[in-house]
Amino acid sequence: MSASSPRIMIQSWCWTDTGTSWTRKPKSQYSTGSLSSIYNLILFLTCHNREGHGSVESLKDAYKEKIDDFRRKASTIVTPEPSKPTPSPSTSATHPPPPPPSPQANAASEASGKSSTGIKPLSSFIDVEKVLDLPPKEIEAIWRLRHASNPHSVCAVIPVETYQRIASAARQNPQFVLPLPRTQPEAEQSEQQGDEAAGAGAEIHFLQWAFHPAAPTVTSGPLATSHTSTVIFTQLAAYQLHGSYAQPHTTITHHLDLADEKGLVLMHGQIMPDSGISSTDATWLVSCVQRFYDFGGQASGRKGELLRSFTKGDTNVFKLEALLEEAEKL
Repeated sequence: MSASSPRIMIQSWCWTDTGTSWTRKPKSQYSTGSLSSIYNLILFLTCHNREGHGSVESLKDAYKEKIDDFRRKASTIVTPEPSKPTPSPSTSATHPPPPPPSPQANAASEASGKSSTGIKPLSSFIDVEKVLDLPPKEIEAIWRLRHASNPHSVCAVIPVETYQRIASAARQNPQFVLPLPRTQPEAEQSEQQGDEAAGAGAEIHFLQWAFHPAAPTVTSGPLATSHTSTVIFTQLAAYQLHGSYAQPHTTITHHLDLADEKGLVLMHGQIMPDSGISSTDATWLVSCVQRFYDFGGQASGRKGELLRSFTKGDTNVFKLEALLEEAEKL
């Protein structure tokens, strides 16, 4: 470019044709597409300014055709070709999805796992179809043998009539407290006096009943398909401290799969490891449930009164000392 050539500040400004004259406007007033075309036009005019044209008007007249050609190209909207999507590693080597599981596979999965309530069905412990052909005594032996090697498990076989009485009372009295005898050193016992002495050798536990939809089963009797019940035990001190967030130490489940055909309810209890509760402790608490809830049997008399008064909140009848006295008779 010669020394006499007019300078055009293309870095901060650009030129545009208003139809009658060329005006100076900041770059920021233009979109990216129009700015590119005008910028090319300015470069073209600048490069050819050395031919001796004295003004921009004479330069425009000399290069009218080329200017019109630039304008036409600048105004033409070019539609870019749609870019082909780049195949991702996950889609480039895709495989057809696996076929859906068959109904038989779903049934087997349900039987071996937990039901929709999160409770393991009876079929996850024993082959229900096979034991249906056995007498009650053999079923009880199989059930006890099934849990004998697990130190964190307890079990029982309950006659269906007894269970129905207990469940009826549980629906009316879903919560209760039970004492668990604990031995203390003689030095500590000698320091206890009055009411404290009565509770010195027992630990109180809070129990809660719940009734759930029946778990999947191969039997179809009215009792087997009616419900599954659970009882959870929590140390009363933990429940008072954490409320519903307290961690239960034992969960009891009653399976009614054989109630119609065999007249048996199979009970299974799972103890949380490192809870400080042994299988002997859990067995004691489970036996107390039957003794306090079987109104038509062992819970007749004072035990039933204590349970009902606890539900009503009647502190005139329910006394911790009375509860301990009844527990000592077991």
